[in-house]
Amino acid sequence: MLRICSKAVVEMVRPFHMVKPVSATLVPGRNLSQQKGLPSQPVPPLQQTCEHYLSYMEPILEEDELTRTKKLVEEFQKAGGVGERLQRGLEMKARNTENWFTEFIVKDGFLAARKPLAGVSNSSGIFPQKYCSNKKEKIRSAAKLIAAGMELKTMIDNDTLPAEYIKGKPLCMKQFEYLFSSCRIPGATVDTMEFYAQKHITVVHNGQFFVMEAYNSDGSPLTVDQLCVQLERICNSSLQTNMEPVGILTTQRRDSWSKTYNNLIKDETSKESVLAIQSSIFSVCLDGARPSESNEKYRSSSFRQMLHGGGSQWNSGNRWFDKGLQLIIGEDGTSGLSFMCTVADGIVHSSVCEHFTAIMKKPEVIQSPMEPLPMPQKLHFNLTPEIKKDIEEAKQHMDALADDLDLSFTGFDHFGKTFIKAHKMRPNAFVQLALKLAYYRMYQQICPSLEYVSLRAFKLGRISFMNTNSPASAAFVKAFDDPIIQNPEKVALLEKALKTHAWYTDMAFRGQDVSCHLYGLRTQAEEENIPMPEIFTDPSLFKVFDCKLGTSSVINKGECLPCYGPDEPGKYEVLYSVKDDHIEFTVSAHKSHYTSKEKTAAHLARVVEDAMLDMRTLLEQTTTS
Repeated sequence: MLRICSKAVVEMVRPFHMVKPVSATLVPGRNLSQQKGLPSQPVPPLQQTCEHYLSYMEPILEEDELTRTKKLVEEFQKAGGVGERLQRGLEMKARNTENWFTEFIVKDGFLAARKPLAGVSNSSGIFPQKYCSNKKEKIRSAAKLIAAGMELKTMIDNDTLPAEYIKGKPLCMKQFEYLFSSCRIPGATVDTMEFYAQKHITVVHNGQFFVMEAYNSDGSPLTVDQLCVQLERICNSSLQTNMEPVGILTTQRRDSWSKTYNNLIKDETSKESVLAIQSSIFSVCLDGARPSESNEKYRSSSFRQMLHGGGSQWNSGNRWFDKGLQLIIGEDGTSGLSFMCTVADGIVHSSVCEHFTAIMKKPEVIQSPMEPLPMPQKLHFNLTPEIKKDIEEAKQHMDALADDLDLSFTGFDHFGKTFIKAHKMRPNAFVQLALKLAYYRMYQQICPSLEYVSLRAFKLGRISFMNTNSPASAAFVKAFDDPIIQNPEKVALLEKALKTHAWYTDMAFRGQDVSCHLYGLRTQAEEENIPMPEIFTDPSLFKVFDCKLGTSSVINKGECLPCYGPDEPGKYEVLYSVKDDHIEFTVSAHKSHYTSKEKTAAHLARVVEDAMLDMRTLLEQTTTS
């Protein structure tokens, strides 16, 4: 997360994850042809941001806090004041960089974050369930997944990936490039990103890593049949299950992993092995067994497998979480993708999943006879007693993290977008109001919440962090369960809240988001080495942006279910997909920070269901009357 000055404003900017979707149109042709014509991300007007900032404050602050904040804002934006100075500096930076906000977010929001990647920052997607009854079927399923990945990479390399547009406007496609052949390198205080041009992939089985060439001598990618041969060789060469799981070191906090990393690469053999993993096109994780779950809990269990591997006794050591892209195939055939969010956001992850799904549905082409293939090379590590101790510590840390993650998947089948649109309301905004109502019912307070909105309409654009608090939404939430207020008035409040949310969304999509702008101004003050304006150290700012609810609407046309874990204690992350006749919800949170058994992810999902049903009843009763 970006850090403006404390955890509160850190919450203003969450690295990745699934963002408000755009109904993108695919246009065949060169995917980077429109890059030069994309506009630069604007710097919003100072007065506009200050006005909107105060409107966010109203539902959250007490009267005395709001009065104090108004004075600070007036002082900050006065003519000739520090706000105008910082605004000029930020506008100059915007003129001299391709994207002023992305430059900040990649370094400060991602690379400088010290939290683990597994189950916290990285995201994942699960493909439709497909059981494999034996090892041969699993290997073939993995081979098809690898072939799909290579075909997608070829499209990117050849610049033939279909370009994406929204409402006739082109979207930036650069993030697709960064997922392949990329790796995040741990540092003591800040990580770095490396991009490579090697022609191999890495495969990990039973915690053992192998280098496998991905192309034939003529430059063509290996066929599915060739991949099956190579994967069979790897599985037969890694039958031991008691090897030290070096990959589990990548689940640690970044500062801890950095220390171990530097010790690990002191040995030349280990250094070569680490570089081979880092420079691969992507990693392929052939997982072993996982905890048995009932069919009802299949999705939640699968999400855990993709997000963190389930713990040290299962598959968490069968990963290299620093890789831009990991392909994961479970023993039972469960498959999915794990994404490293430093280089690409959730909307791109969803598009990648769609491409994988579409490619894997294509009929296999009859291939010419195969040429002899080189044996995949097993990678070796010389582990000192100190590194072995670090591995044990990483296991304990990973097990605690895995045990603390609470996930709940819910299929709400009472209605979907058809019903909502019939009442002339926007489905996404309707669900957002239901989430606010549910949180209010659980905690009896207005929730500081964010919705992630794509900025790919701008050159190198990432995501905006739209604060969804508004006086209109707070008025609706507080009035809903008040028996004194009549239904027509409640519906009027709902309609006003929906219109306000739509206006906020449009502002964020046009690069006018408040949190991004405030972050830029705060960073500008640091760079100019001037005393920090009091607006950025005010406790009210921390209170308003201490996000307790992160939300994202997801379009999963390819039937790949997305998921990510909560990056902050005491916070819920909610992904939802609004279909014609139903809505899918995935809620994640940390168990250790629940105040009671009634605050779980599953309980929030149930309260959201109740809120949706009550809102439907309100509309139906009001329409009837």
